Amino acid sequence: MENEKVTQPNKSDWFLRFIKGMFIGSGFILPGVSGGALAAVFGIYERIISFLAHITKNFKKNVLFFIPVGLGGLTGVFVLSFAVSFLLGQFETIMLWFFVGCIIGTVPALWNEAGKKGRNTKDLVILAVSFIVGFWFLWKGSSLFGTVDQNFFTWMIAGALIGLGLIVPGLSPSNFLVYMGMYKAMADGFKTVDMGVIIPIGIGGLITVLSLSKVMDWVFNRYYAPMYHFILGIVFASTVMIVPTDYSGIGFLGFIGCAVLCFLGAALGWWMSRLEERYVPED
Repeated sequence: MENEKVTQPNKSDWFLRFIKGMFIGSGFILPGVSGGALAAVFGIYERIISFLAHITKNFKKNVLFFIPVGLGGLTGVFVLSFAVSFLLGQFETIMLWFFVGCIIGTVPALWNEAGKKGRNTKDLVILAVSFIVGFWFLWKGSSLFGTVDQNFFTWMIAGALIGLGLIVPGLSPSNFLVYMGMYKAMADGFKTVDMGVIIPIGIGGLITVLSLSKVMDWVFNRYYAPMYHFILGIVFASTVMIVPTDYSGIGFLGFIGCAVLCFLGAALGWWMSRLEERYVPED
């Protein structure tokens, strides 16, 4: 549609996409959080996949759209590389409740998106099955990997996992990197701008994203409702997996802090979802 009206970007729109990019970037560095799932709940996952699958189509328009998302993602990764060890080390339980709240706040928008083209019993069954299978896989995942050597090839594998975290919503690559004993070294590599870590991760991620994006685009074009309900199930499973279970030594004020940050996270997620409806056109 050559003559379609393009909404003129504004500062609020640009800043919103930058903040969303920061959250999506957090999915590549925070255990239990999926960049792909966050892209889905913020309403830009399908557009990312469509752009990657047809990279020359509306190239300039898409590049301009994704510049703040990409800058936000890079900012999120590098800032969190410094912050993640301290915050999760000192306030792990409280911070995880904040991320749970963020996802909860965006679930209504994702539910509406999943039903945009209709919803039937089969879609609800897919949601339930994907939740059960996703939960089982994430729960048992720690036994699938052991500590591995850190070299160019294994960092490419780490990059491939990070790419999968974008292509497959709900998949948290950091979970597997923790299981493989590579997570801390990765965070340190980002923090110190170690090209021996960053370059192979970038290569592995790029190969994975470009090779699988066409597959996901084909699936969305033909099975929109089933695919989105599958995503919903995985999002629910991954959210349950990061709910803290260890509250030893947290105290009464700690429980209050968990509740407050969960509420604030939910409010933030809901607010960003509402802004998506107002500012970001999908076509």
